[in-house]
Order: sequence, then C-alpha cells, then structure tokens
Amino acid sequence: MTSSNVRIEKSGAVARVVLNRPERNNAFDEELIAGLWRAFDELAVATDVSVVVVQGEGRSFCAGADINWMKKASTFTREENVRDAQPLARMLAALDRMPQTTIARVQGPVYGGGIGLVAACDIAIATSDATFCLSEVRLGLVPAVISPYVLRAIGQRVGRRYFQTAEVFTAPEAARIGLIHEVVASDAIDGRVDELLKQLRGGAPQARAAAKALVGAVAGRPIDDAVLMETAELIADMRARSEAREGLSAFLEKRKPSWSQT
Repeated sequence: MTSSNVRIEKSGAVARVVLNRPERNNAFDEELIAGLWRAFDELAVATDVSVVVVQGEGRSFCAGADINWMKKASTFTREENVRDAQPLARMLAALDRMPQTTIARVQGPVYGGGIGLVAACDIAIATSDATFCLSEVRLGLVPAVISPYVLRAIGQRVGRRYFQTAEVFTAPEAARIGLIHEVVASDAIDGRVDELLKQLRGGAPQARAAAKALVGAVAGRPIDDAVLMETAELIADMRARSEAREGLSAFLEKRKPSWSQT
C-alpha cells in the first residue's frame, strides 16, 4: 500500500512504514492516522514480512498532532471527539499488537502522539539530536491515548513528571528513562538499524513473534502456578514446531538455519 502520506517499502522480509508529511513534520491528522492504521493492519497478516521499521520522512520522526486538526476538534461535541480519538487509539493498538518485530527509527523533534508511536514499537533507536516532549498540558490536554504505551516504557514515576511539566528532553534522557533503547549519531542511525536487522535474521520469525507475545502475557503477573504451567506448556508447544527442529538441526550441523538466509 502507498498513499500520499504513508509509504510501505518492502525489501525481503523487512517492510518500512514511512510517515510522509515532511512539510508538516509528519504531524498527525485524520489521513495520516488512517494511513498508518491501514499499513499496520495490512502488514500484520503479511507472512513474508518479519520486521517492520517505522520511520519519518524529513527532519522529524513525528511532531505529534497537527495544530489544524486539533483546532477543528475543539469545535466538536463530546461524542464527536470520542469518535475522532478512536482511530489514533486503534492505530497505536494495531502497531503494538503486530506479530512482527517493530523498530522505531527516530530523528528530530518528537512530540505528543509521536512519542506514542515510539513507545508502541519493540525497539527504538534515536539520533543524538532527537528531542522529545509530552507537550499536551501546554494546550490544556493530556496524553491520554498514548499513555498505556508510554507508561509501559518509562514507568509511573517518570510519567508523573513529564506528563505534567511538558519539558523538552534529550535523546540521552529518553534512553535513561526507557523510552528508547539506543542513541546514535545522525549519520550512523541507518547503519545501526541495518545491524539490528541482521541480528534479527538470526532468530526464527515465529519464535520472535511468540517471544514478543510472551512478554505481554507474563509481565507484571505473580510467579504463581498458573504462570508456571503456561510457560511450561509454551515451551512444550514451541519444541514441537518445525522452526525448533530446523534450529536444532542447523546447530548440530554447524550451518545457518533457513530463516537467516532470507
């Protein structure tokens, strides 16, 4: 799928979803949100894609909500505003639930909803000059729709600060609080993403998807009998899959498994 504001670029098992409103710093409006939602839904069922890179065209990854869109929403009724907010919520949920490994390639100013995109990805790599801001309270708003993903990444204590202060913080600070995983020089980010893609090829695609789901299924739960049984059943099921047989055979035969050659 390609539209005026979202591009999908495929190369082998990797798909890149590119926010393509550089003249507006890739700020969200109805069309961009809808385009991203369609892209994530389309790729989620693409069996030939095992990694999705989310990136922005131009100087900014995503500058949050377009001010003209927000101005229009200020005239809506409550019911209209609820309907208007749901596509953003659904789009972020679609990204978060993708079975593929997702990587945010982040540069430039990242505000509001753009931080939600970063937090909903599995891996986030940012350039050293990227800046971040949960700016909603400056406009009399709150980061409501993005909050489940952002708080999962940075935790309640940090969230209580940045949700209220609307401070601009740097890429090293974003890494310190857990929003992003790594900070690299601007001219090194594509090389670092390529290194990650190479690393990911070493893992079986279905196993990576199961490992991703495992984090969501286990995180925050007590280590009780239910968790012990569920995890034992999971490893038993995984051992019976063709990927496990291929992985073990490749290890014993001192060769690369079939998935690493794609």
